[in-house]
Amino acid sequence: MKTSSFRNLTSMNCLALLLLLSVSCTKKMTQEPDTARPASVHQASLAAFPVSPVGDVVGKLVVGYQGWFACKNDSSPRNSWVHWGSSPGGNAPSPGYQTFELWPDTREYTTTFATGYANLGNGQPAKLFSSWTRQTVNTHFRWMQEYGIDCAAMQRFGKSDAQKDGIAQRVRDAAQAYNRKFYVMYDISGWTNFQAEIKTDWTNVIVNTLHLTSSPAYAKQNGKPVICIWGPGVSGRPGNVTSWLDVINYFKSQGCYVIVGGPRDWRGQTANLPAFDACNMIMPWATGTFSNIAGANNYASVVAADFAYCNAHNIDYQAEAFPGFAWSNWKGGAPNQIPRLHGDFMWQQFANIRNAGVPSVYVGMFDEYDEATAIAKAAENASMKPTNQYLLSLDADGVAVSADFYLRLTRDGAKMIKGQTGLVWSHPTSHQ
Repeated sequence: MKTSSFRNLTSMNCLALLLLLSVSCTKKMTQEPDTARPASVHQASLAAFPVSPVGDVVGKLVVGYQGWFACKNDSSPRNSWVHWGSSPGGNAPSPGYQTFELWPDTREYTTTFATGYANLGNGQPAKLFSSWTRQTVNTHFRWMQEYGIDCAAMQRFGKSDAQKDGIAQRVRDAAQAYNRKFYVMYDISGWTNFQAEIKTDWTNVIVNTLHLTSSPAYAKQNGKPVICIWGPGVSGRPGNVTSWLDVINYFKSQGCYVIVGGPRDWRGQTANLPAFDACNMIMPWATGTFSNIAGANNYASVVAADFAYCNAHNIDYQAEAFPGFAWSNWKGGAPNQIPRLHGDFMWQQFANIRNAGVPSVYVGMFDEYDEATAIAKAAENASMKPTNQYLLSLDADGVAVSADFYLRLTRDGAKMIKGQTGLVWSHPTSHQ
């Protein structure tokens, strides 16, 4: 059910709202110190008209959950090193043979797997976790519970296989055990036949075989099971407005609440707007589209304009925030390419989202150690990572932070965006 607060606005009021936002959002953004506000402030008074009531995604903090790491001898169907990288012959990742950037903190995992790296700086063996191990997934969802993360968007790439389905079951069970919500996010990257296969996968596997939507932990919004399609309009992803619209309408016909994850410039893709306009929620992807505080502040005007468009079209809006980014071990580029600035970079995004009045936020990502966007626990310093290979640690910006700092920062950001705490422009989260 839609709330009436926006629906009952007259068309003239809607036009006035958009004009006000247009004036405000075209003001030039200026570079300011890390804790400064963007030049355009007080957006909340203009745009705070969420379409749907608070549910499992509206008014909540959601994290993207990959669950794609596998190791040799982890008893998984793949039984190989996946997403960590591997040396020739399928052996364990070792110096020069890795596709991840940020070294995880593995102290709370009971089962880990030996790599080919030298010992950590503290003398402990260099081991990595597998997402196939139930204790790993349980640990992740326990962290979500402990740090106030409401919901996980479980990534699903391509049609069913034993590995994906096994991870889905583990996510379901962990979400139930730790009273978290989850939903399926289909990522269409590289999925040539997604238009047909995504429907079969949902009906035959997700609903009728795995029974995920029957779980009390499966996220619902407006009484409907949540589904996300990530990739429409994103460069290099398959399909066009016709195939995207067909898939969106299929899920709506199945009684689903449909989220579309699209590019930052989705509103400018005029030909694709029918697909975006058909969904229930839009979540533009911001990761990597700016790299410093000034860029985050410039993006604040985009968030406000996105929110106004969605309100005017009776669509929910979910803003995205990310802690930093780098993939020098995988695709080259500079180490620590988008610095985290010991939390200041991500907090500025949280503050800008709150300032715009947006009630819902997606954090990309929870366990993405590949591109160094993980907020899950990670190596604090050189003592917690191998001595013979460059890997990022959380002190890269010259300030020591605890392994769980970004989980605590996310918890504080969620409270602020939900209005449980006031808007502050400098993060209150202690580094230790």
